[in-house]
Amino acid sequence: MQPNYISSACSTIDALLAGGFPCGAISLIYGEASTGKTSLAIQCAVNCAKEGFKVIFIDGDNAFSVKRLIQIAGSDLNNISNSIFLFTPSSFQDQGIFIENLDSFVSKRVSLIIIDTITSLYQLELSSKSAFVLNRELNRQLAYLMQVCKERDVAAVVLSGVHSILYDSGKISEIEPVANRVLNFWSSITLKLERVPQSRFRKAVLEKHFEPKLNNRRCLYTLTDNGLSRVNNE
Repeated sequence: MQPNYISSACSTIDALLAGGFPCGAISLIYGEASTGKTSLAIQCAVNCAKEGFKVIFIDGDNAFSVKRLIQIAGSDLNNISNSIFLFTPSSFQDQGIFIENLDSFVSKRVSLIIIDTITSLYQLELSSKSAFVLNRELNRQLAYLMQVCKERDVAAVVLSGVHSILYDSGKISEIEPVANRVLNFWSSITLKLERVPQSRFRKAVLEKHFEPKLNNRRCLYTLTDNGLSRVNNE
């Protein structure tokens, strides 16, 4: 039986999300470097595999860390490694072809699809193709992904890099995901991860949820060798 949510195995993150990342929907995670985006994705994959389900992990960065998987999986590595299927597209077009054919890879035991990051190969082509053309292709990929999520009742977690938004004066005001409008349109959940200045803590901000009353909730967590952990006595 498919789960309703995919747990992050970090109690404060799960509580923030009202259970975890929902099946049948796309969830977006974004944030600057060293906020734990990939660690959270791997942690979700490991936890899903520990529950007896399979995971498709699309490595758009071509930088999947086996060392990080070993750290997070710990003694469960041998039991779960055969349940996480890694795919590494070589181009944005290649990524699109794989997503188009996801349905043929999604068996009854697959409960989670991760794309880390969905905008890496997109960004590499910005110098040779217009943003309009790339956004159209990204929109098409996400439409296919949403179809698979709904038809197969699986959760999709997509990660994105960020870029800065500037004031007219030239000062940086905030950051947002690359291709923000396209990603935000297809995502039921948007989770922003941030560093907390002068602190070892990180902060998760729930910017968007399909239950609007949960929007803008936040929690603290720590980033350790074993993944994301709750902050005691928060």
